Amino acid sequence: MMNINMKRLIKNEYAGKGIILIASIVLIYSLISLYFIQHCFFNTVINGVNVSLKAHDDVDDIIRSSVKDYKLQLIERNGEIEEIIGQDIEMQFNEKFDISKINRLQYPFKWLGSLIKMHKYYVKNLFIYNKEKLVNKINELNCLNEDIIEPHNVSFRYSDGTYEVIEEVYGNKIHIDRLYEAVKVSILEGKTKLDLNENYCYENPKYTLSSEKTLDTKNLLNKYVSTKVTYHFGSQSEIVDKNIINQWLLVDENLDVVINEKAVMEYMKELSKKYDTAGAVRKIKTSTNKIVEVKGGFYGWKINRAAETKALLENIKLGKVLEKEPIYTQKAITRGKDDIGDTYVEINITRQYLWFYKNGKLITRGAIVTGNPNKGDSTKVGVYMLNYKEEGSVLTGHNYETEVNYWMPFYGNIGIHDATWRYSFGRDIYKRNGSHGCVNVPLYLAKRIFDNIEEGTPIICYEE
Repeated sequence: MMNINMKRLIKNEYAGKGIILIASIVLIYSLISLYFIQHCFFNTVINGVNVSLKAHDDVDDIIRSSVKDYKLQLIERNGEIEEIIGQDIEMQFNEKFDISKINRLQYPFKWLGSLIKMHKYYVKNLFIYNKEKLVNKINELNCLNEDIIEPHNVSFRYSDGTYEVIEEVYGNKIHIDRLYEAVKVSILEGKTKLDLNENYCYENPKYTLSSEKTLDTKNLLNKYVSTKVTYHFGSQSEIVDKNIINQWLLVDENLDVVINEKAVMEYMKELSKKYDTAGAVRKIKTSTNKIVEVKGGFYGWKINRAAETKALLENIKLGKVLEKEPIYTQKAITRGKDDIGDTYVEINITRQYLWFYKNGKLITRGAIVTGNPNKGDSTKVGVYMLNYKEEGSVLTGHNYETEVNYWMPFYGNIGIHDATWRYSFGRDIYKRNGSHGCVNVPLYLAKRIFDNIEEGTPIICYEE
């Protein structure tokens, strides 16, 4: 019985002490809360001025006093620090502002939270300054008056068959409007330090090493230079590969890869100069064993520059490796120094005679009548090719309409055909009674040629 009473006594004693402790804590908390009726909380900052635990009546003077010694440090990209001093811009505490508005935001009984939480307040127009003097001070800053290094995106350099990325350049060019705004905001908020780089006051490159597009652009460049196009010109060839293609590639300000189409077209132009034979001057060994130089005509190889340029551009974009002939506007019989081959029609205007060879064998020959030079209708010299052949045609021209059995045009309306109305051929007939430019031949000769000739066969017209 006695043990039970002792336990009750001890329990009551502990309960009493607990009540006293709680009451003491409440009393202390209440007394501290009474303090904060007239004082700022812990960790209280107004426009950059620390007024923690300061009496409300003293806050105005504290802020007013801080303005006198205010200065803003500008931390620049190169590590240099410049200052804007409050007195130089006539910075002042705005006497019209009632700081008690801030005091009313702090409820005394909530003071405990201020031990672990910052209470920062920004009061608009708490500080005033001379705007013109601030602008002048900013314009005098060294960072605006040093040699400007422009920012540059990453760039790309071709080396040993592949592209590498060159790091971007940040430079030191200030964005003046951002700088002014950042300085203004810092002053009004009472900040004492302004990192120009962190506050985006510099003009920065758009693309850097870490940009996703940088890798995409590098990969695309390497894809383009992986292209290899081998052009065949008979026994000769030309290769378009990385060593040429890299010279055609550009990267624009948006990191887009641009192929210089003008340069590609120029390359195709040079290829044409080297391998085209259409209209070339040729030295021909005639059937009379003379060597004559023949100019003019359109027979020969001729690259379709526009079409092949387009095809090459597409192949580069696909990164293709292939061998091909270029796209031609027209082709000759064979490649090589002698692209005429051993199947051709030879027309000697001076001797008024024609020979037709097929696979090196003389098929037929005979006297002819060509265009009348005295009437301006000379048969044009040059190397041409048969456009087509037609049996039974009506030839029309100025003041004439003539039926022929075998029509073989090789230069517009000029061609080889039978002339059954003529009784003789050769000699000087063409000077007195020549054609309008066509090559008139006897019926047998026309038939023999017609039966053996194919479209595209070279036709050589020359004078000795």
